Amino acid sequence: MRRYLALGDSYSIGEGVPEAGRWPVQLAVRLRREKVALDDPTIIATTGWTTDELSAAMDAATFTPPYDLVSLLIGVNNQYRGRSADDYRDEFLRMLDRAISLAGQRAERVLVLSIPDWGVTPFAHGSGRDVLRIADELDVYNTIARDETERHGAYFVDITGISRQHPALLADDGLHPSAAQYALWTEAAVPTALAMLAD
Repeated sequence: MRRYLALGDSYSIGEGVPEAGRWPVQLAVRLRREKVALDDPTIIATTGWTTDELSAAMDAATFTPPYDLVSLLIGVNNQYRGRSADDYRDEFLRMLDRAISLAGQRAERVLVLSIPDWGVTPFAHGSGRDVLRIADELDVYNTIARDETERHGAYFVDITGISRQHPALLADDGLHPSAAQYALWTEAAVPTALAMLAD
């Protein structure tokens, strides 16, 4: 069986949804349906983590590389805490390098998902934050992630548009995606993941 490592924050651990609803778990199920022999993912993720907090958790974790698929979705909490795009670029690059290393230096086995737009949620609208600014800042973050991912030969899947098109598909907290929204992310990622694991 091929092995899958998912790195991230609340969006990878699936805050507010059952384990089966998490998008990395859904992705593994979908790939198995497509005859890819893939284990359930090992998920290193916690709600609230920034890039540096994920990195620190990885320092303390025990890994058994190489993994056949490594996904990375991180950065929303950097934006939430008001950190600069330049800082995000530096820290994202470090995380991308670590993901590639864990994939046995095979950048073509690393899948990066864009950060969804939490500014469309009821939580954001009730927070007093400028939701247009949230969108603009996340667009900058996601452009950085896409550019660096593609420059390093890894794969990028943009799910930000899905989050904006389906603002009602949320968990009970009015902030995090529901399993139904994660299913849409999964469907967006499946063609890319199949191509990555075709050999």
